[in-house]
Amino acid sequence: MKYISKISAILLLVVLLIGCEDSVNTTTKFSSDWLVPQDEVFDGGPGRDGIPALSNPNFVGNSSINFMKNNDLIIGVKLDGEIRGYPHPILDWHEIINDQINDNYFSVTYCPLTGSAINYNRDLNGNITTFGVSGLLYNTNLIPYDRATNSNWSQMKLLCVNGKLIGKTPEIFNSIETNWSTWQKIFPDAKVVSSNTGYDRNYSNYPYGNYKSDNNLLFPVSGSNNKFPKKERVHGIILENRTIAFRFNSFSSGISSITQKIDGKGIIIVGSAPDKFIVSYYTNLPNGNNISLTAVQNKLPIILTDNEGNYWDIFGQAVEGPRLGQRLKQTKSFIAYWFAWVAFYPNIEVIE
Repeated sequence: MKYISKISAILLLVVLLIGCEDSVNTTTKFSSDWLVPQDEVFDGGPGRDGIPALSNPNFVGNSSINFMKNNDLIIGVKLDGEIRGYPHPILDWHEIINDQINDNYFSVTYCPLTGSAINYNRDLNGNITTFGVSGLLYNTNLIPYDRATNSNWSQMKLLCVNGKLIGKTPEIFNSIETNWSTWQKIFPDAKVVSSNTGYDRNYSNYPYGNYKSDNNLLFPVSGSNNKFPKKERVHGIILENRTIAFRFNSFSSGISSITQKIDGKGIIIVGSAPDKFIVSYYTNLPNGNNISLTAVQNKLPIILTDNEGNYWDIFGQAVEGPRLGQRLKQTKSFIAYWFAWVAFYPNIEVIE
């Protein structure tokens, strides 16, 4: 099987490893069966685990974090009432953080090249595993591998594309994305992954230069659409027969919502460009009841209220009212760069 790599990308990723003693396994063998074109799977350079995933990370309070700038992004997870934050500046260097809250085992996966963060359940058919960085890319997007079976997963395709579990789709845990400024205001007591990772990295330094703001890609992708800037961050919802995107421009005036009937199901999209978040939830409850949700201003982390008098937070959990503790069902959705959405979902629709 042939893997192709760009010299510029290899040099860039090698820079990430300078001065470190991380072992790099370049001899890993893979099954010949892939669910994506093999000639579009690229070797990023460092090899399997050359970019080291973290496991059981160290957490500290917001006030102990000194490497985050106000506009830096952070991924939030809330499970069993506990809220934890996973900063992009940590994930830029490690891409995967394996963690656990009580009996919830998960991997926060992040690809700096596509700007996509997705929280994978690492309980695979009752087998608790961890995910690592394979060193391979498809559509310039991270391919994690699970250490239980050595199977390779396409992060944004949400599919195991190679190995023993080929064809399996991952279960996804809820997560949100916002910036550090908003996070500190709405979650002052939350715990955040610290820079005490056991690795010698400068977490205040973004390792990919001008990549966030320029128009360049490090690896080829299978399609393009110039309707929006390549690196514009877009919230996409993946449905059975459609993929729909929502832009931050639609939420420029602060917290507001868009309600849609999509494939016969009610979905509410809530966002705020000033607060740097977009989330989306189904309006029907697990018992089948449909509720009428509207956006709430100036009460973050509360973002929604309904016709029953409940108040729902940014994670979709009722924090006041008769349904206290219940959760809305989050859509299969996440934020990624526009070019990446087009590469994986070429027929993506945009609602503004």
